[in-house]
Amino acid sequence: MITKLLKTLLCAAAAVGSIAAAEKPNILFIMSDDHTSQAIGVYNSRLSPLNPTPTIDSIAREGMVMENAFTQNSICTPSRACIMTGQSSAVNGCPRLGSPLPPERQYLAIEMGKAGYSTAVIGKWHLKERPEAFDYYKVLPGQGLYFDPIFREKGVDNEVTYDFHGKMVTEKGIVQMRGHSSDCIAGSSLEWLKNGRDKSRPFFLKMHFKAPHDLFQYAPRYADYLADVTIPEPENMYDRGNHGSLATRGENDELVHHLGASIGRRNPHRNYIMAGEWKKTLNDSMTDEEIQSAAYQGYLKAYLRCVKGVDDNVKRVIDYLKAEGLYDNTVIIYTGDQGFYLGEHDYIDKRWPYEESMRMPFIVRYPKSVKIGRSDAIVENIDYAPTMLDFADVETPDYMHGKSFRSILETGVEPDNWKQSAYYHYWQHMHAHDNPACIAIRTKRYKLILFYGTWMSMDTPTTPPAWELYDLKLDPKENNNVIDNPEYAEVIERLKKELKGLRAQYQEDGANIPFNKVIDEYWDYGPEERAKAVKISNEYLKLRESNPTEKELAQGRVKKTKKK
Repeated sequence: MITKLLKTLLCAAAAVGSIAAAEKPNILFIMSDDHTSQAIGVYNSRLSPLNPTPTIDSIAREGMVMENAFTQNSICTPSRACIMTGQSSAVNGCPRLGSPLPPERQYLAIEMGKAGYSTAVIGKWHLKERPEAFDYYKVLPGQGLYFDPIFREKGVDNEVTYDFHGKMVTEKGIVQMRGHSSDCIAGSSLEWLKNGRDKSRPFFLKMHFKAPHDLFQYAPRYADYLADVTIPEPENMYDRGNHGSLATRGENDELVHHLGASIGRRNPHRNYIMAGEWKKTLNDSMTDEEIQSAAYQGYLKAYLRCVKGVDDNVKRVIDYLKAEGLYDNTVIIYTGDQGFYLGEHDYIDKRWPYEESMRMPFIVRYPKSVKIGRSDAIVENIDYAPTMLDFADVETPDYMHGKSFRSILETGVEPDNWKQSAYYHYWQHMHAHDNPACIAIRTKRYKLILFYGTWMSMDTPTTPPAWELYDLKLDPKENNNVIDNPEYAEVIERLKKELKGLRAQYQEDGANIPFNKVIDEYWDYGPEERAKAVKISNEYLKLRESNPTEKELAQGRVKKTKKK
């Protein structure tokens, strides 16, 4: 009798839970790789007149646009881990490319499942281990392919041998699709929405496009898009003014050819004149500025053609939601996994703590509660999971660093106790695109940066440490580093104190972390510290000139010196 009663009560509880879940909104989280705010019309950049994202803009016009959304680390794996865990990199264990996020730490999927959602992730995952915490996944291995992409798919048992970054790998649970990755990812998402999900429950779908990550490869149908258009150039692409410091330029600019990937020939090791369809337009008679301009046009057109493919595929999914009567009961979020450089300061890629790289687009539409408008409240990628969970009526777990900003989305009003700064830490010193490691704090008016110049496992710098400060009210493009201006002494002192507090909060200040010795050594930066940094700059220049790459020698930008 008791057993029968218990079963009855459990069934009743399950029924109530199912009804409660059914009343919750669907959540569609759309994320494109390296889709920066400058390339989204609603963010009103120099590219907005080109109308690069009509579908995404239509979502924004019916929702909230976050103007101060930031990543804590502008690189794929760490940013995605912050979004999945609501935790900073030192705690979630993913501070660099190649860091794994095991299923037991895929917290966002776990919590959504517990809240009664049918969960799926489709597209670029880039967190090494399979996303087993989701009910369904179909994800690209690593970076993935632009054409005829291979996917790891849940529920598939077949064994396939494929090329994984130049190495042949045999793996089970693999499928290959034909066509462009953006089309395949949207198509697979539609298939899951139509036939794969449990329709008795609300859905939580993470749809992740590979595009527009470089090296840009767009679907052939976009080959003529913007072909006859001259893309507007950033004002600071040729003249970087007082942007940067000893840490990013070297003593008397001696390291400008070695730090930060470039559009033109400034950095011969990593730039955008060595490959791409625009290479055939370059010749030896052209000046550096002419080459830079030509490369920029090719770079931007290839990038925006990838963006066009994303926007068109977002429309496919939106059209389905409308046709099925799901559009207005779905919280639709659009973002990129970080910002991206489109020639500003003669940079490409991301990683830097500057605005173009650190800032993320973040747009939310949900007409049942989200206000139409814009907000300048500071939010970070660690806040995304708590916010999505809040829409699912789940309280933010204690283990998450992030906080829900649902109330900001629904009222447009920033609470009195809301955060006033964002934290940044790029750990992967001089990896791939020649960016030195750094930490930073960004408030609504100021940004303070320390380039500490060493790898995470080292306690001595290899590139020169230095501080930078930007007054974003007077200098929104970050063209003038005012760190040595005595008028900002009190600002610097206050920001350093706040930066130290954030590092403690995110458990990055431990004495067991080798690079903290360097951070402590250069925290107070006077003539003695500068002299040491100058010496490091000189030594790094000698190292690079004694070990030039083939690209550097081919372009004649660096002369090889004999080793002593």
